[in-house]
Amino acid sequence: MKVAVLGAAGWLGRAVLTHLEEHGHQVRAIDYGPEAWKAWEDVDGTYGGEIIHADISDYDQMVSALEGQEAIVHTAVYFGPADPQEARIDDRPFLINLKGLWNVLEIAREGQMRRVVHIGSCQTVHPQGEFFTADVRRPDGSLYAVAKRLQEEMCRQFYDAFELPIVVLRPDYIVDTRIGLGRQREKLGVGGHVARNGWVCRHDLAEACCLSIASDIGFDVFHIVGTPEAAETCNVERSKSVLGLQYEGDLEKYR
Repeated sequence: MKVAVLGAAGWLGRAVLTHLEEHGHQVRAIDYGPEAWKAWEDVDGTYGGEIIHADISDYDQMVSALEGQEAIVHTAVYFGPADPQEARIDDRPFLINLKGLWNVLEIAREGQMRRVVHIGSCQTVHPQGEFFTADVRRPDGSLYAVAKRLQEEMCRQFYDAFELPIVVLRPDYIVDTRIGLGRQREKLGVGGHVARNGWVCRHDLAEACCLSIASDIGFDVFHIVGTPEAAETCNVERSKSVLGLQYEGDLEKYR
């Protein structure tokens, strides 16, 4: 299948590219510019496949970038400034996370694409002790959390209104168990960076993206978490029974 990966140069995006190619898909990598690819080149090397530079918040640019594609894996995200004062004047979380996703879904709808896989985000353990099913939303109220929840609602709406096939994957904290590195470049297992409930290897999450593309699911939401205890608090077991995901990341060596 012809699959476009948005946020392809990122921590998760680089793993998704590898797994899609291993599954035999024809992959188009999309990110905002050449500088985006410098972030993880020291870890993942130079990507040799098709690369398109485009601003996800610009509808016309995304129409061109996604032309001819059959499926989309949406990993693009903007975390926003940590300083609350800066966050109040920064429009990028809304432009990138919300307008950007709307652009992607609308173009996928217009193009009658076969699948959209959206990378959401959620806690593994609900702060009020409620079990996280697909219908239980994350309750926290940071700007990032609000944006990710609104993204998920947008996906639901596009399925309800247009039957656009969408799978939402909810990871917690993404690491790489193969090289012992976390998303913030911390070395795993040292300096207090030991495995906690909620971790998932980026290669397992990337494999979940591939399985979601191949599925015949209309709409669903899955927690993607690699720690065994996660099954007690969220619907991670459905990623195994419905998607067929086998978690291979060895988190135990970082306990």
